[in-house]
Amino acid sequence: MDRSSGYEGISKGFLVRRGNDSTRSNAIGVKEVRNWARRLARGSSVIDLGCGPGLPITVVLVEEGLNVFAVDGSPSFVTAFRRNLPNVPVVCDSVLETSFFDRTFDAVLAWGLMFLLDVEDQRRLIRRFADLLVPSGRLLFTSPAKHGRWKDVMTDLESISLGAEEYRKQLQAAGLTIADEYEDEGENHYFEAVKHRNLDY
Repeated sequence: MDRSSGYEGISKGFLVRRGNDSTRSNAIGVKEVRNWARRLARGSSVIDLGCGPGLPITVVLVEEGLNVFAVDGSPSFVTAFRRNLPNVPVVCDSVLETSFFDRTFDAVLAWGLMFLLDVEDQRRLIRRFADLLVPSGRLLFTSPAKHGRWKDVMTDLESISLGAEEYRKQLQAAGLTIADEYEDEGENHYFEAVKHRNLDY
């Protein structure tokens, strides 16, 4: 099993295009993640799943004063992450198999990850989101709003979106309520959700 969903094989090119400090300020997704991070209390714990090299997304969480943890399946990305953010705990593991540091979090971020997984693994991960979050914890992930399958432009592997309606259904079943949806200039669709306070849903 390729824990990196094909990204280890294209890691060198990715790091040049998106994983370095010179490109991060105007990178797609930075503004949206920063706005989300600013709605969390400083010091809140957040885990970044599929963190890549830490630039340009994870560093935003650090800059906003959050207590950050990270997971990625690509050894090359994790090596770069440790160089870029040496004080942030990171593990090289599949997001489907990792222990998630054996703890819960105030927030979970999964930017550019969900649609790389097959249908059942996406459903599985949504259930894991609920387990990872404390009551009233917040989730942010991206996936196209339209249901469909396509080839990832970087890895040439199949990507799958369950579609907004199915994501909402799966989140609700896991005890998570959609708080907002929006898109960025790169046409990434964002799903913000909150874990129910009352666990007897």
